[in-house]
Amino acid sequence: MGAVRLYATVAAGGFRRYATYRGATLAGVFTNTVFGLIIACTYIALWDERPQLGGYDQAQALTFVWVGQAMFAVMVLQIGGGFETDLMERIRSGDIAVDLYRPVDLQCWWLAQDLGRAAFQFLGRGVVPMAVGSLIFELALPADPLRWVAFLLTLLGGASVSFAIRYLVALSAFWLLDGSGIVQMSGLVSTFLSGMLLPLNVFPGAFGEFARVLPWSALLQVPADVLLGERGVGGALLFQGVWAVVLLGAGRLLQSAATRRVVVQGG
Repeated sequence: MGAVRLYATVAAGGFRRYATYRGATLAGVFTNTVFGLIIACTYIALWDERPQLGGYDQAQALTFVWVGQAMFAVMVLQIGGGFETDLMERIRSGDIAVDLYRPVDLQCWWLAQDLGRAAFQFLGRGVVPMAVGSLIFELALPADPLRWVAFLLTLLGGASVSFAIRYLVALSAFWLLDGSGIVQMSGLVSTFLSGMLLPLNVFPGAFGEFARVLPWSALLQVPADVLLGERGVGGALLFQGVWAVVLLGAGRLLQSAATRRVVVQGG
């Protein structure tokens, strides 16, 4: 119970930290709303030419757009907006040695903090663009409150997978002198393979099937499909849970290897 309270406090601290950046939050809301309008107009033109593209009607496609804008900061689809920047800097500076000696688990500490960040980003930066989109366009939002509950559960699953991916990226700083390259590459992959640019259902053939089973689809495609009623919540949570366990386990192994590296270098 003590550990649970500790990590709950860390998560609350992560929430409060991002809540202090009011100017950045307002700028993010404005940016996501503007990009949502631009992408929505593009989708309208595309779906006018290809109705039922990817199995979505136009209302569902527009809903996908605004779900994506609402979740952009939550899932950190452009890497560099979460804990990973701080962690990589602590690795480069050597302060990570202090973190490793603390009587808390390094991975769980950063996970708790990042989930607190994600909760604030959803409330502070995600709700308003979604509301604006629903006022301007005809969206396929569900009336069933249980569907919204299921959607929120998949947000938690997606945020966990997002953390696991970014934790692996951050730990690469133990071996790389400059991690900016892998950060930029990971951001591009996350944006493309999450469905942020286009729903993964639009991708054709074997490539589409392959993209939909990769972990990045858990960040946006899976939660959006649950909200739209295109995917069952049980299968969605199982998919996210499996990837979260696999990637968090990989992060644990990489952390152990990095810890040995710190011990060897430090004598």
